[in-house]
Amino acid sequence: MSADGNSGLQLRSLIKKSGELEISLLNVPTREPAADEVVVRIEATPINPSDLGLLTGAADMTTAKASGTRDAPVITAKIPEAGMRAMAGRLDESMPVGNEGAGVVIRTGSSQAAKALMGKTVAIIGGAMYAQYRTIAASDCLVLPEGTTPAEGASCFVNPLTSLGMVETMRREGHKALVHTAAASNLGQMLNKICLKDGIGLVNIVRNQEQGEILRKIGAKYVVDSTSPTFMADLTNALSETGATLAFDAIGGGKLAGQILTCMEAAISRSAKVYSRYGSNVHKQVYIYGGLNTGPTELNRAFGMTWGLGGWLLFQFLQKIGPEGAKLRQRVVAELKTTFASHYTKVVSLKEALQLSEIAVYAKRATGEKYLINPNKG
Repeated sequence: MSADGNSGLQLRSLIKKSGELEISLLNVPTREPAADEVVVRIEATPINPSDLGLLTGAADMTTAKASGTRDAPVITAKIPEAGMRAMAGRLDESMPVGNEGAGVVIRTGSSQAAKALMGKTVAIIGGAMYAQYRTIAASDCLVLPEGTTPAEGASCFVNPLTSLGMVETMRREGHKALVHTAAASNLGQMLNKICLKDGIGLVNIVRNQEQGEILRKIGAKYVVDSTSPTFMADLTNALSETGATLAFDAIGGGKLAGQILTCMEAAISRSAKVYSRYGSNVHKQVYIYGGLNTGPTELNRAFGMTWGLGGWLLFQFLQKIGPEGAKLRQRVVAELKTTFASHYTKVVSLKEALQLSEIAVYAKRATGEKYLINPNKG
């Protein structure tokens, strides 16, 4: 790293045609800012599940090995044959990682908008954030309120805008309440705070009692455990009380999406006046937005004919709503230290992020094990 920020370390992920993942650190020159650009010294960038998808790809991280030196560590891992098919589009291309982050503007281009950001603490989104320096358009910088640290602003975009996007999708598509899976995550906790504040019914599906407790402590009313023998009955009761007909599923694979649709139909049928062999005419929708289970999505079609299963991506949603996305961003900034506060279990440097012991923890994507990278730590 150069003291003036002319070059710095950047984390790269490479998938070789030979079926091997290689993660390494490169010293890269910092691109000079154009007139309307700035250079940000990155001081905080989270490891989100969406980042892990690019960082480790389809590799089996139980096969991970470390080599290189202390200052230039290299991690390699094997990719199963089935996983290589999904990786076809990125073979032999060294890719920078990290969707979002925050830091301090240390150099600017000549435009007034760029110059106005000099010395400011900003949050940014745009990829390649696992780096010491990032050159980016001034218009892509979100100036953080006075007294906000980069760590407090590092997760300004992905989780806050995803949770707000879920609520906005609910409103736009005519539903009145929500279901969320893997609900005790950082994102799930934000979604609970939004729904409590906005008076929206939210059914939280968790995988154990500890996760349920996390949510009940912050005021969640409807929490159901998918491992409980009474899960289907509990879920149907919660859906009946809230009237939720829209779900966002972070799991993806397995039976859960189908179980949610089945219970939605059962809840609706409780108040049905007449029987229809095609099921209710109320539209039930599940959006898959994550892949914690990478296996096939299994549907046992016990929910009539009025339903939908689709994918939901934050960036596509933001493109669709266009300028209205600014309102969502303003809400994030206003509630950054309350509704949208993120909690991290550990802050690591770029080199520490490439230690096998750390990878073993954050690659599990376990609830309550969220890592933050400070590329300029130490």
